[in-house]
Amino acid sequence: MFFVDILETEGLGNRSHLAGGAERAVVVDPPRDIDRVIAAAARRGVRIVAVAETHVHNDYVTGGLELARLTGARYLVPAGAEVAYARVPVADGDVEPLDEGLALRAVATPGHTPHHTAYVLEEAGRPVAAFTGGSLLIGSVGRPDLVEPRLTERLAREQHASAHRLAHHLADEVAVLPTHGFGSFCSSSQGGGDRSTIGAEKASNPVLAQDVDTFVKELLAGLDDVPAYYAHMGPANAGGPAPVDLTAPRRADADEIARRLAAGEWVVDLRSRVAFAAGHVAGAFNFEVDGQLATYLAWLIPWGRPVTLLAESAEDVRRAQRELARVGIDRPAAAAVGSPADWVEEGVRPASFPRAVFADLAAARRRGEDLTVVDVRRDGERAGGWIEGSVHIPLHQLPRRLAEVPAGTVWVHCAGGMRAAIAASLLDASGRAVVAVDDGYGAAADAGLALVGPTPRD
Repeated sequence: MFFVDILETEGLGNRSHLAGGAERAVVVDPPRDIDRVIAAAARRGVRIVAVAETHVHNDYVTGGLELARLTGARYLVPAGAEVAYARVPVADGDVEPLDEGLALRAVATPGHTPHHTAYVLEEAGRPVAAFTGGSLLIGSVGRPDLVEPRLTERLAREQHASAHRLAHHLADEVAVLPTHGFGSFCSSSQGGGDRSTIGAEKASNPVLAQDVDTFVKELLAGLDDVPAYYAHMGPANAGGPAPVDLTAPRRADADEIARRLAAGEWVVDLRSRVAFAAGHVAGAFNFEVDGQLATYLAWLIPWGRPVTLLAESAEDVRRAQRELARVGIDRPAAAAVGSPADWVEEGVRPASFPRAVFADLAAARRRGEDLTVVDVRRDGERAGGWIEGSVHIPLHQLPRRLAEVPAGTVWVHCAGGMRAAIAASLLDASGRAVVAVDDGYGAAADAGLALVGPTPRD
C-alpha cells in the first residue's frame, strides 16, 4: 500500500510530496528547509531513498541537493537540465524502484521549462499518482515565460502537448499532485481546489478543452508579472544551493538599527500593518510575517542588500528567517525583538501614519483635500477597473518610481490592504505624508467613489 504526504509551503504557493510504501520513500521537489521533510519521513518511519526534481525551479531555492547528501538518496534531476553538481540524470521512461511493488516512472513534460519532467508513481505497474510539478496544475498549467522570452510561445505549445500526453496515458482516477499553483506566480493562472485527478482535470482544465492555438493565445494574454527575484533562483538551483543556516541572527540594539538604516540597509518590521502604522522606526519597511513575506520582500529588495528584522517575538524572527531562506535571502544581518520603544534611539519618537477605509477616502475627496490616490495593484488587476483619477504604480515598481508620485498626501490602496501597507511604509520612509487604505477594493464603489473600467481587451 502506498502513501502520499503533502508538505505545503503556503507563502510561496508551493507543495512538495513525500511518497512511498512501508519502508522506503521518494521526495518530489523538496523545499529549502529540509528539516520538515526529514521530520515527515521520521513520522512515517520510512527511509528516503530518492529525491526527485521535476525541473530547475525559478521561484524558490531547492533543498534537494542537501537532502540527497544527508540521506544518501539518489538525486533524480532531468537529464536536459544544465547543473553543476553530480546527480542521476533522468530521461523519459526511466524507472526508479522505491518500495516493494512501488516505482517512479519519468515522463517528459516540457513546457514550464524545456527539460520539465513529471513522475508517475506506479503500484504493481499501475499508475496511481502523477507528480506534475509545473506542468499540469489544478485548473491551470505552469507558465512558460520564465526561462527565455524567445522560447515562450514554443514552450506554451509544448505545455499543451505535455498536458494532453498525461491526460491521454493516465486513467481518470490517477491523482494529480502539482508543485505549483496554490498562489504561486509560477502558475499561468489561479485555478481552484486543493486536490484533483486526471478525470477532474479533463472536465475542468482549459488546457485539456482547448485547441493548441486558442490555448496559447489565451495563456500568453493572461500572464501576470514575474517577481524580480525569480532571476536569481534558477542560477542558484543550477549551481547547487548551500545548506541552509537557520541559527538565530545576532541581536541589534537601537544604535545599530540606526546605523544600518543610515548605511542604506533594509530594516524590515514584521509586525501587523495595524501595529506598524501606529508606531515604527522611521525608515523601516513593513512586511507582515503573516503576509506573503518571502514573495514581496524578495521581489522588492535590491538583491544582496543586508536585512535586519524587527519583530514582537523571537518566534516571528524564526518564522521570517525560514521563509526568506526559501528564496535565497539566507542570513539576516541582525534582528531585534520587542516594540518601537526598544528600537528607536533615546530621545527619538517613533514614526506613524494613519490608516483608513475607502469611505474615508470618499469623504476626503468631497472635502476637497489635497491628495493623490496611488493604486499599487498589478496590471491585470487594474485592467478590471480603477478609481477615477488614481495613479497606477504596481507595488513591485514603486521603489524605483517614488519620484513619479504627485504632490499631496498619498492615499495608497491595493485589493485588500496588505500590499498597500508595504507601499505606505515605502512612501513614509521616503518622507511622504501617507494614508494606508486598509480595505477590500470592492468597498470602493459602495463608498461612492467614481470608478473607471474595465479596460477592453483584444
